[in-house]
Amino acid sequence: MASGRRPEHSAPPEIFYNEDEARKYTSNSRMIEIQMTMSERALELLALPEDTPAYILDVGCGSGLSGEALTEQGHYWVGLDISTSMIDIAAEREVEGDLFVSDMGQGVFFRPGSFDGVISISALQWLCNADKKTHNPPKRLYKFFSSLYSALRRGGRAVFQFYPENSLQLELITSQAMRAGFTGGLVVDYPNSTKAKKMFLCLFAGLSNPQLPKGLGTESNQKGLPTEASFSDSRQRYKNMRGKAPKKSRDWIQEKKERRRRQGRDVRPDSKFTGRKRSKKF
Repeated sequence: MASGRRPEHSAPPEIFYNEDEARKYTSNSRMIEIQMTMSERALELLALPEDTPAYILDVGCGSGLSGEALTEQGHYWVGLDISTSMIDIAAEREVEGDLFVSDMGQGVFFRPGSFDGVISISALQWLCNADKKTHNPPKRLYKFFSSLYSALRRGGRAVFQFYPENSLQLELITSQAMRAGFTGGLVVDYPNSTKAKKMFLCLFAGLSNPQLPKGLGTESNQKGLPTEASFSDSRQRYKNMRGKAPKKSRDWIQEKKERRRRQGRDVRPDSKFTGRKRSKKF
């Protein structure tokens, strides 16, 4: 995605997904198809026992499109979303799950071991943004993952389909998941396709050396690109982990320019020369 088109750059999620946007999102046939496909893939990666109903937490459930995939496969579910408009539309649609308005950055509020599995579609990257002065992305991610680890039964999985903006966000997310006790890693479907490529963060609670599923479309992966990336260390303490790019790097410059744009300042447009080091003068 181009940086100017990412929803999280426009407004906080509870504002961006107002009633008009929520209804548009829910009535778009292409969006419905994409959501259902990604939800079914997330369920496949959960690897739940066949013909056995499970109790699933849907984080960032929106208007209940992903929850419908859970219902169709016979599971019971609870949905959380920060957008009141999305939850209202889900209630209007009479989805089967229990619905709560909740900011995942403040943690989840369920008893230990409540859920057999967790799915989340297109929501996790929002936690990398600081929409308020009090927001600290690493702390909010850790709060979310640590409370989720508690709410998930030992041996259970959490699968997040998400859109990291860059490698720094990916590192920030995975490091906080590791710190909270999860193991697992990244599964990439169709790594060589620009449009079909999807990333799934597969996390395991209470397993030391889990076997990651294979990404789809990897048979024709002739470039040798990795389709899985795993990590296994748990509950480590990280010093100086702030989720920031090295100073003066290209990512650091782009993040600084994006902050100034959100503040309404005049900023030069990005180009292929942004962040490029100048050659030494003769």
